[in-house]
Amino acid sequence: MNLVQPKIKRVMVANRGEIALRILRTCKAMGIHTILAHSSVDAEGPGFDLADTTICLGPPEALKSYLSIDAIIAAAKKTGADAIHPGYGFLSERRAFSQAVEDAGITFLGPTPQNIQQLGDKVQARQALTKLKIPIVPGDSEAIADLSSVESIADSVGFPLLIKAAAGGGGKGMRVVERKEDLESAFRLAQSEALNAFGDGTLFAEKYLIRARHVEVQVLGDGQGGLRLFPERDCSPQRRHQKLLEETPCPVLSNEQREELLKLAHSSLKDFNYRGPGTLEFLYAETGEFYFLEMNTRLQVEHPITESITGFDLVQEQIEITEGKKLPTNDFEKSVTPYSGSSIEFRINAEDPYTNFLPSTGTITEAHYPGGPGVRVDTASHQGSSITPYYDSLVAKLIVVGQDRVQATSRLQVALEEIKISGVLTTLPVLKAILDDPEFHEGKYHIQSLEEKLKQPDYLTPTPTPELELALALGGILNQQNQKRSPSQNRNTEEAVNQVSPWVQLGRQFNLGGRL
Repeated sequence: MNLVQPKIKRVMVANRGEIALRILRTCKAMGIHTILAHSSVDAEGPGFDLADTTICLGPPEALKSYLSIDAIIAAAKKTGADAIHPGYGFLSERRAFSQAVEDAGITFLGPTPQNIQQLGDKVQARQALTKLKIPIVPGDSEAIADLSSVESIADSVGFPLLIKAAAGGGGKGMRVVERKEDLESAFRLAQSEALNAFGDGTLFAEKYLIRARHVEVQVLGDGQGGLRLFPERDCSPQRRHQKLLEETPCPVLSNEQREELLKLAHSSLKDFNYRGPGTLEFLYAETGEFYFLEMNTRLQVEHPITESITGFDLVQEQIEITEGKKLPTNDFEKSVTPYSGSSIEFRINAEDPYTNFLPSTGTITEAHYPGGPGVRVDTASHQGSSITPYYDSLVAKLIVVGQDRVQATSRLQVALEEIKISGVLTTLPVLKAILDDPEFHEGKYHIQSLEEKLKQPDYLTPTPTPELELALALGGILNQQNQKRSPSQNRNTEEAVNQVSPWVQLGRQFNLGGRL
């Protein structure tokens, strides 16, 4: 029995996968009727079973389902939803969506349309915070109109240059440019990717800082001036500008540096009447300066590690704030949230780390997730789940918490030994490599570290699976046969190998290198 009746009665989750399941659980615990809006290909799984009501938005293509404002509003009206939670990704940071929800007389569980326009748009956020004297990554605070604009910015700040989408995040619509000859192709590719991912091809450009750390501050605002600041997260282990591992607190910041960072976050938001969850992202340069990077006006993928060390349910806070809950005053000291311990999250994606992280699709034939003290797994995947090419490749988030970083890392090691996922290739070998790296345990990493290490031929070791054991056996046989054949025969053999499973090719590679 729920002792407190919520003001919001029926929440529709306009998203999928683990974040949809995450939101559904909190809503149900609060006594709220849950509605899951899904595409036709997602009409199964734990989230589908957990929701009180389900409704199909349309076909698998995101533009016709999860990115269709009209389809989502129609579904909300049909099911009687009085609020919509956008999750992350898709339309979560689109001002037009937030406005359309409000115009339809439905509550948007997130920032106001004005908040999203001012701070979620990365170009406008740079302009607004520059006026507040917040240090910004060097670049231009105007949207890129054309190729000549990019060239002008490059002439001003130099290379390497980072071209970025003004809407959205997650590494989509981003290109690092090392030289002038590559500007045009990078500009076109970033624009196309941003348009496909967010429905908005607006770009801007800034200096690409070398050897900086990516640190961010989770915030909550009540829309009335009240703010809550959470301890920083370090998200520096990245590949192609996409985070793979996040931890909180940052292992190298002193208490004084932490206070400096939180004060920057507070100064950035105190005049905006910000509502709901958001994350201010900064680069921490080698020289010790913090530079504002962008703000994500939504719940972040890595929010569980903040919950782990503070005890807050950020989704519940988000709903209660929308219902009118007031947070501590605008005073900085009162807005800082105490924390205890250390927490780490690793994103398990369906990608092949041995073939440049190509997407891996198919059916999960085995899914065993770890447990025990301080271990949490956020996932909507299970044995029999299908990994399709339509959406993001995230399979699960492995989260651990400990009394300190040493204990958290030890628990992550144990969880890695226990977890089993078969049927699709995943990024778990990358986690093993990170945990085997002494520099990680010393906290010595930056945003380029993982990319640099992945270029080393011996950084990744294969995860033992039945497929790999067969690959190694076949690879060994092929290598022995090659030694007995003529060059022309070997060429025919190579052509045959190229037509069979990539596991066999991997087996040959590891046998040739003598790595196992």
